[in-house]
Amino acid sequence: MKHILLSLFITSLFFSSEKTEVYPPVIVLELFTSQGCSSCPPADELLTQIQANDTNSKVIALSYHVDYWNYIGWKDPFSKAEFSKKQRDYGQKFNSSSIYTPQVVINGQEHFVGSNANVMASKLKQYGKISAENKIDISEIKTLEDKITFNYSISGTIKNKVFKVALVIKERVTKIQRGENRNRTLKNSNIVVLEDVMSLKNKSGSQTIIIPEVVNINDELKIILIIQNSDLKTVGANQVIL
Repeated sequence: MKHILLSLFITSLFFSSEKTEVYPPVIVLELFTSQGCSSCPPADELLTQIQANDTNSKVIALSYHVDYWNYIGWKDPFSKAEFSKKQRDYGQKFNSSSIYTPQVVINGQEHFVGSNANVMASKLKQYGKISAENKIDISEIKTLEDKITFNYSISGTIKNKVFKVALVIKERVTKIQRGENRNRTLKNSNIVVLEDVMSLKNKSGSQTIIIPEVVNINDELKIILIIQNSDLKTVGANQVIL
């Protein structure tokens, strides 16, 4: 019996000492914003600056334009009800009684006011030290008329995780004619115009994106891939400029 217990103890020590494979840190900033929100432009500008200054390619920025500001008089052309629902899902996770703009969610783990530069700098430093659980490689990207196809390959465990594919417009300038920002010209960046979510069953595969009509021929586009676990925590991401 002593020998069996000793054997079990040694085995448990062996498995507990095994390390989960980790990958370089990645920071995903999800900004919930709207062209109809007067307090949002500073957050849009801050996100643009952060992405532009990201020399180490750690930061992936996305702007989700929500639709609940449209009633004021200006319909944000990038707004989607599904992005408002996405924000409410985060609100449920964070036990928030309400949602707001501009809100930034960082790596699906916490949120703060998107225009707060001091908090943003602190959080970027904090999350820039945390290794990712997954690594995503993107290859064989092809654009054919209204479609984009690509292959992906994932390193790390994919159990109980989802795969998010986002198509992003790098930058767009809009003259606002009504609402809280009327007569202003706004520059939005990292605008999500499409997001598909699917359960992860395989570590590699191919994906096709149908380019939505809101995209212009002169828009510079990015594909962003994100992996999240069942608690909406971001555990891996990558992006490519088309």
